[in-house]
Amino acid sequence: MTTHFTGGCACGTIRYEWSAEPVLAGNRHCRDCQRATGGTFAPLVFVPYSAGTITGDVKYRDIKGDSGHIVSRGFCPACGARLFLKAEMMPDLIGIMAGSIDDPSWFQPTMDIYTASAQPWDFMNPNLPKFPNMPPM
Repeated sequence: MTTHFTGGCACGTIRYEWSAEPVLAGNRHCRDCQRATGGTFAPLVFVPYSAGTITGDVKYRDIKGDSGHIVSRGFCPACGARLFLKAEMMPDLIGIMAGSIDDPSWFQPTMDIYTASAQPWDFMNPNLPKFPNMPPM
């Protein structure tokens, strides 16, 4: 089912619009996401990159992910809000931070990934499948 959604950063400098069926929706518990969000995980929905548009000048910072592949974190240069994740191992997809969606109520994570790095004090939904690293694609 195609989902149409819009969103953006905290200050409104960056806006986006997507119409796509989510390919993956999950909570990433890797240490990089913990550091980047200041929380226990990053809730992301992955959609085809070609199915949306971004308005504004997103800045990306490349890091080497837990997988050993390059991961690019996209953020607003004005307010610093983290918005996107591009993974070298999934070049046709973009991950969108669920909290940046204008109406994030439809977001339903289907898995917890990188749980090997999850914090012991983080309560994860026991009904979601858990993957210690990236699940098989």
